[in-house]
Amino acid sequence: METSRKVFAYITRGPDENRELLVFEYKGEPEVGVQVPGGSIADGEMLIDALYREVQEETGLPSNVLDFAGKIHKYNYYPEHRDKVYERNIFHFEYTGEKVDQWEHTIKSDGRDNGLTLLFRWEPVDNLPKLAMEQDTAIELL
Repeated sequence: METSRKVFAYITRGPDENRELLVFEYKGEPEVGVQVPGGSIADGEMLIDALYREVQEETGLPSNVLDFAGKIHKYNYYPEHRDKVYERNIFHFEYTGEKVDQWEHTIKSDGRDNGLTLLFRWEPVDNLPKLAMEQDTAIELL
């Protein structure tokens, strides 16, 4: 069985009682579902480098508005109808930038997602919509 290594970022803002999570949907493709920033780790790439690269590529946020809180979980995800396992490494960042409630960002990368536009918004952690592909598995660890 093939293994693909992934990183995901739970980016939050606000105090614990009102904490919000940064989520996105693909513009014009709501059927793909609500997700958190993340992606694949390239061959030979360090885990932390992949994390920062994916967050910047997908969100457009500079690293100076993100306080690294740490790695919160690692597990294997087995999607239905695929002979593949995804090693998921989930990290937490606290957002410290200006209060912007939603924005669009077009990805610029060497990957297949180049040119796609993502619609970002903040959702209350306590009332989070279901995330696509079980990306909310570790929410309770925040």
